This record gives sequence, structure tokens and C-alpha cells, in this order.
Amino acid sequence: MTSGQFLDADDLHPWSNIEKMAAGIALTDEDRAPWLEAVRDWIRSRGGRCVVACSALRRRYRDVIRNVSGPVAFVHLNGEPDTIRLRMSARSGHFMLPALLESQLALLEPLERDEFGIVLDVGAAPGEIARSAVDFATADRKVAR
Repeated sequence: MTSGQFLDADDLHPWSNIEKMAAGIALTDEDRAPWLEAVRDWIRSRGGRCVVACSALRRRYRDVIRNVSGPVAFVHLNGEPDTIRLRMSARSGHFMLPALLESQLALLEPLERDEFGIVLDVGAAPGEIARSAVDFATADRKVAR
């Protein structure tokens, strides 16, 4: 994979979304729609060879992102809410408050059988999680779209 092909999808949120999350207000599907389209468009502009860190919590959000010319592999980071909350609390300067975790988990829909992806435990060391994700994404296999 070529360098420079990574996106933290939080960078594409409109200011109105950032203000809401910074105030502890959960986003609605309507708030997320233009953001998800921007994520999809960014992937399209890269020809699909990229990595995006994104909270695509629901199937319909992933369907928007998946609407590109090539296959999309999802890495679903799963774990205990306390572990996730600790990791969120350790971030500095991020606009999404750990208090919003419960609303995120309430929306979360696990990957379905027809969604190409892997589930990884957030309890593992970050380097191990990253290696597992890269191994999955770069495995030599045919991917049905």
C-alpha cells in the first residue's frame, strides 16, 4: 500500500458535528449522512487503496462506505466498554467525549455474514491489533463484492 493513504475519518466531520460531540451530544443519522458520504468520496478519490479509521457503527453506514468501485474490508474493534472508555480517556485533544461511548455502543451493529471483515479484541496491545488488521487486509484471497 502506498504511503499517504490513511484517513482518520474524524477529520471529515463538519464543524456542526464536532461541536455537538464536544458538548456531549450524540450524533443522529442525519448528522452522520454527509460525513459518511465524504468518507466514501475520499475512498473513491484514492481508487480504493487506502485505510480509513471510522466509526461505521451500523450496517447502513457501512453500506454507504462500501459503495465504491473495489472491495472494502472492515476491521471491527470489539471489547469491553471499560477498556474502550480507558483508551478514549487517554486521548488528548479529541472532541468526542468518553461520555458518548454508551450512545455509540447502543447503535453498534456487528458485521453481518455478507460483510467482508474481521473482529479484533481491543484488549490486545495496539501493535498486535494493527498487525492482525494488516495481515487480514493483505492476505492473498479473492474477495466477493
